[in-house]
Amino acid sequence: MSDAFIVETQADRATLTLNRPEKHNALDINDLDALDGILLELAAKPELRLLVLRAKGKSFCSGVDLGDVGSHDWRDNPLERVADRIEAFPCPTLCVLQGGVYGGGTDIALACDFRLGAEGIRSFIPPAKLGIQYHPHGLRRAVSRLGLSAAKRLFLATETFDANEMLRTGFLDWLVPAAELEARAEALTGTLTGLAPLSLKGMKQTLNEIANGILDERAARDRSANSFRTSDAVEGRLAMAEKRPPRFQGK
Repeated sequence: MSDAFIVETQADRATLTLNRPEKHNALDINDLDALDGILLELAAKPELRLLVLRAKGKSFCSGVDLGDVGSHDWRDNPLERVADRIEAFPCPTLCVLQGGVYGGGTDIALACDFRLGAEGIRSFIPPAKLGIQYHPHGLRRAVSRLGLSAAKRLFLATETFDANEMLRTGFLDWLVPAAELEARAEALTGTLTGLAPLSLKGMKQTLNEIANGILDERAARDRSANSFRTSDAVEGRLAMAEKRPPRFQGK
């Protein structure tokens, strides 16, 4: 495994921590290939209810290490593959941004379902200053999450967004003081792992299909109809009647 990240699994959740703070958590091609493999392994674990992405140091991620980009054929973009893998991850994903997020790191963050940020962070995307172009799936994600106008401000005008602008444009779902980041992340983790996992997975798939213009309506209707016949649906109704928290099993 690459030393650029740490993977920890704990019961119903997995945490992936970027671990190269001295390089602002930049990832080289080998790191991204290793990360892609780890995400595949984690996605195959049915017991997982949440994937948390976070980082060490003062930056969340600065994208791809530019030291080895020249010899690679970027029609096969490993960063794009990793971000696509995160977007398609079966269970919900939470990105905890303790520091700034730059370049390709923004696509990793935007690929997550939820983004929690600390006050004082910022984001900018510099390809136009480097004479290169961002990968198309990342541009699609930016337009989908932020809207066309905000995406053009980031990519074409190379504007830097401060934390408040990240919140206003939808880059962040929540913004909290840095001292409260860990407590809020833990609270969100508890909420997401306490909900019915099959419900979350099915609705996430349908929402992503809608956002990407590829909705299979018949399959989505089947998922919805089948959910009423699960053990979790029985438990949910029983817990409501008994006025207690439900104990979902993902069945």
